[in-house]
Amino acid sequence: MLFMFSLCHHSLLKDASKLEMQVDEDEIYWRHRKEDEELEWTPNSTHLISQLTQCFTNAMVGSRSWIGGLFHRTSTKRNNDKFVDYPLSPVEEERLQRLQERVQVPYDDTRPEHQEALRALWVCSFPNVSLEGLISDQWKDMGWQGPNPSTDFRGCGFISLENLLFFARKYPASFHRLLLKKEGIRATWEYPFAVAGINISYMLIQMLDLDSEKPRCLPGANFVKLLGENEEAFDILYCISFEMMDAQWLAMHASYMDFNDVLNATRIQLERELSLEDINRIQDLPAFNLL
Repeated sequence: MLFMFSLCHHSLLKDASKLEMQVDEDEIYWRHRKEDEELEWTPNSTHLISQLTQCFTNAMVGSRSWIGGLFHRTSTKRNNDKFVDYPLSPVEEERLQRLQERVQVPYDDTRPEHQEALRALWVCSFPNVSLEGLISDQWKDMGWQGPNPSTDFRGCGFISLENLLFFARKYPASFHRLLLKKEGIRATWEYPFAVAGINISYMLIQMLDLDSEKPRCLPGANFVKLLGENEEAFDILYCISFEMMDAQWLAMHASYMDFNDVLNATRIQLERELSLEDINRIQDLPAFNLL
């Protein structure tokens, strides 16, 4: 036990100095994903999953300001280099405002609609397993830090639950493949699925500059055009990002404490694709083919 937390502390110090990753420039990587990888899934005990998830979560979502500081340091120069201004159409303005309002909604475990969304996520994830309650050790099997998922939502809010539920309902095959780590040669210590999902939501909010009146970076400005074309663009982009992150994870032969590097590499690739000139619909993104 002491060794595990010592390893976590050492890895966190190491991660702080590794803020930029080299990403394959070839867009074909995302269009032609290998289908002949060896399938391997190493089940872990609930106790081990809980310990690894807690360590991972402390590194990633334990402090919202810590995450914000990490993404600010890694991306400020890149975004400033592509500062843009542009007019919004009435549809774009309306949909952007609705999305920004969603971002501001905290998860509230006393609200019936939030409770029902969490129950629905369980049913979509494990349809043949009865849920004992909203507070249960069963949630650890999905990759939550502990028996009460509501404590993990403080890092991003209700939209992170909405994103996971949208993924499960819209692309169930992809969702379950990633949830159960069905594809590729997996690490012994894998990333916790649910906690990774919260961090992907937060990464997208930061990358697209959704806390501003309107996005000023080129990827964010182009995203608003996609949002004008499809109101589900953010949720679909979340699904794409999850698939892309898992692909990066496998390509980098990563283990759970490499997640910061994997997420940063995923962000760089997303920014590149959202900066392409011929992207008019969310389906035009090269990585959309991963779904």
